[in-house]
Amino acid sequence: MYAVVGGGIAGLAAAYRLQERGHEVQVFEASDEVGGLAALHETAGQPIEKYYHHLSKSEETIVELAEKLGVGDRVEWRIGENAYYVDGVVHPLDKPWEILAYPHMSLYDKFRLALLTQEVDVRGGIPSFDTYDDLTDFEDVPVDEFLIEHTTRGVYDHFFEPLLDAKFGDRKGDVSAAWLLGRIKFRGERDLLRGEVLGYLDGSFGVLLDALVDAVGRENVTTGARVTNVGFADPRVAGAGGATVAGGDSAESADPAPDADLRGPVETVTVETADGEAVREVDGVVVAAMPNVLEALTGYACDIDFQGAVCATVTLEEPLTDTYWLNVADEAPFGALIEHTNFVPPERYGGDHLLYVASYVQSREERNWRDDDAALEERWLDGIADLFPDFDPDEDVREFRVARNPRAAPVYERGYLEKVIPYDLADAVAPGVYYAGMASRAQYPERSLNGGILAGFEAADRAAEGAEAPIDPAVEADAGE
Repeated sequence: MYAVVGGGIAGLAAAYRLQERGHEVQVFEASDEVGGLAALHETAGQPIEKYYHHLSKSEETIVELAEKLGVGDRVEWRIGENAYYVDGVVHPLDKPWEILAYPHMSLYDKFRLALLTQEVDVRGGIPSFDTYDDLTDFEDVPVDEFLIEHTTRGVYDHFFEPLLDAKFGDRKGDVSAAWLLGRIKFRGERDLLRGEVLGYLDGSFGVLLDALVDAVGRENVTTGARVTNVGFADPRVAGAGGATVAGGDSAESADPAPDADLRGPVETVTVETADGEAVREVDGVVVAAMPNVLEALTGYACDIDFQGAVCATVTLEEPLTDTYWLNVADEAPFGALIEHTNFVPPERYGGDHLLYVASYVQSREERNWRDDDAALEERWLDGIADLFPDFDPDEDVREFRVARNPRAAPVYERGYLEKVIPYDLADAVAPGVYYAGMASRAQYPERSLNGGILAGFEAADRAAEGAEAPIDPAVEADAGE
């Protein structure tokens, strides 16, 4: 039996794939619900994710899995309209004439920006169509230097810099150009007359999660179950009864783990539930969680830095704007406003209008992290009113729900690929240890639900094969889009 630590989409995908390969599996999720960052809020109609989610056309594996699980007909492709709030004005930026009318960049700036988004390099006056094919060429290039060189100073100052501030805060100077290029590739298809084509599931991404749990078997998924220890055979006595050595403690703190060369294969996991602790014999363990959990259980340290996220789901009486995604180039206390019911019809939510207010945080000392929910609500709603004077929090807001996660996304800094955690940790930790969390290769250069599924599949395939296997180039390319 294989143990999967974590019941997010990567863990469920790993369990599903292991079963496909003929193995028994048990998923252990520490919280009370599966889904991770795709966990749900209830509404007056269909549920909605606590953190905004959608698909890009480049995300093919998740769509294929939905088809295989019998919910492919729930995948819908819709237009997600984008706009930019600058100097008190909402500027739509989807249709060619809207982009041409945007007053904060010159015509030449827009020309250079358009070519970059089409992955055409015109430096030197001769167009090149393959400059950006290999993202690793830009892994060590600062994103600001790249943008100024490959577009214009105006494009950086008046378009990208506010977005980088909202995404990475004071870490923006550390970010790699490979991340930006990967995001451009990842975002995928646009309808030139309407906007970006994005995907969503009728009923929320919970439909896919439920289908995965059903496929794995609800008896094989346990919530409220924290894996607190991984036991390894002692190679000095493994042939004489398989004594074990402790590989970690709780996910909050852990003693230093033994050196990997003193370990034999994984033998057990210790699981803590409301009923107490139990030790389970296993053939291997897939850690589909954040790197701090992997380190606590095995001693394997990851150098990737993560940023937190604070995301409020606001139920409104009336729509705030007529766009889906509003980037804010303003001294607002949040980074973006994502009006979900301008993407998915409000009728699915009992007629309510649902707005995400979102901010990344680089430190727990930031006010957006330190404020309690009541203080955050007051400050953020006042911030919306500053942008939109007709907005009245007392009259327009019916509910304000806050979700927080201290490790919501990596900081894609220069040299990131050197820090990625391998899927198979036999050499670094012990045979039988696999990783499918957000610090895996499939989640580079942008994290996504699709990347989570790819990571789960890759870790499961290596576990099933019992040894490190080469990555399928097609799968690697898909993960990098």
